[in-house]
Amino acid sequence: MATSVVMPALEMTQESGRLVAWLKREGESVEKGEPLMEVETDKVTIEIEATDSGILGGVLIKENDVVPVGQTIAWILAPGEKPPASSPLDSHSGRASTLGTKTEVKKQGPVKNVSVEVSPVARRIADEHGIDIAALGSNGKRIEKADVLAYIDSTRQTQPVTASVSTHLIPASPKARRLATEHGIDISLLKGSGPDGAVLAEDVPFEATTISATGTLETPSTVWRVMAEHMISAWTTVPHFYLIREVDATNLIAWRANIVSKVEKQTGVKPTYTDLLVKLIGFTLRGHPRVNASWADGQIQYNNAINVGLAVAIDNGLIVPVVREADSSSVGEIATQRKDIVERAQTRKLRPTDISEGTFTLSNLGMYNVDVFNAIVNTPQAAILAVGRIAERVIALNGQPVVRSMMTVSLSCDHRVVDGARGAQFLDDLANLIENPLGMLN
Repeated sequence: MATSVVMPALEMTQESGRLVAWLKREGESVEKGEPLMEVETDKVTIEIEATDSGILGGVLIKENDVVPVGQTIAWILAPGEKPPASSPLDSHSGRASTLGTKTEVKKQGPVKNVSVEVSPVARRIADEHGIDIAALGSNGKRIEKADVLAYIDSTRQTQPVTASVSTHLIPASPKARRLATEHGIDISLLKGSGPDGAVLAEDVPFEATTISATGTLETPSTVWRVMAEHMISAWTTVPHFYLIREVDATNLIAWRANIVSKVEKQTGVKPTYTDLLVKLIGFTLRGHPRVNASWADGQIQYNNAINVGLAVAIDNGLIVPVVREADSSSVGEIATQRKDIVERAQTRKLRPTDISEGTFTLSNLGMYNVDVFNAIVNTPQAAILAVGRIAERVIALNGQPVVRSMMTVSLSCDHRVVDGARGAQFLDDLANLIENPLGMLN
């Protein structure tokens, strides 16, 4: 029996995926659990394993095509078996046309279930409008977009048809409708890349603006768009406040100098100041569970694990892979994790687990000679630490001017979870640990 291969949903908000590469070719045998294809989402690229054994056949998309999640893109067949009849995808755009899916339809009253074909766009519109497919009937015919739209019109005969109603009937994903509404864009004017021209989130531009003839318009990457949406949401929904502290990093420098050779010999990785800060942050968070908590549906959620995310700049955006168990890991273990996730972030090889379950974030711009900055909280986390460069400055010590290696750190907090006093206590403990870290375990 043929087993369908579908575009997987690797993230909760994912609407589509891009096929990076087929790892098996049509006609080749494949074993269950064997890598079958490589898929790219907004944030990660991951190998997808075969869910069954057999022969790969009926391949409907080529590499670099973008397909909605849940869409059948190939089949795993028994020897000699032919793939089920289906319409091919638009090979140029990667749009799914009308790949038939089966659904069990129940008529009114206790009757037998009848298998009815429904086009993906018809199902999408029906789901968006809360319509039971069974209410449409079929008479054995495939249910298409026009059938759903006709049903919607028939249920609104008592209401005048307005422009807004017509716009709402444009096939589009819920996320695309929300983005269009937020940016004041008429969704009916957008060209969709989804099934039968449905508008997806990536089809919605950031702003409804007019560009001058002398200007240029750049379409941001999907990663950049997702980052922008996340930042807009965090900035507009989280009540931020900031705590800034100058820290003497002289002993931090000495600590790194004392352990760098030992850690590099043990792990093959040279520890950075970021690794040391992750260790110190993880240790400090043990005594400040509120700073390690999250805001969740009007409640404060305390997190059992202490996982520190690292803000990593990549060519087309910003991503936050996670160093896990930062409180109990050694500097060598942290350095090894950091090297691995940063390298994979820069090559788009992160797994979904690499960017999930972070409880606190560190953003370090010291390598860019930035002295101080304020970061935006990485929701749903409650706080993020922004770190500037280490630079020699003249300070007063015991009443005398001395030159010390100083660093400025800024703690951004979500006031719904962390108040000023709690944030200040955490920052004070962390600053004291940065200034006197030599007793820390390696």
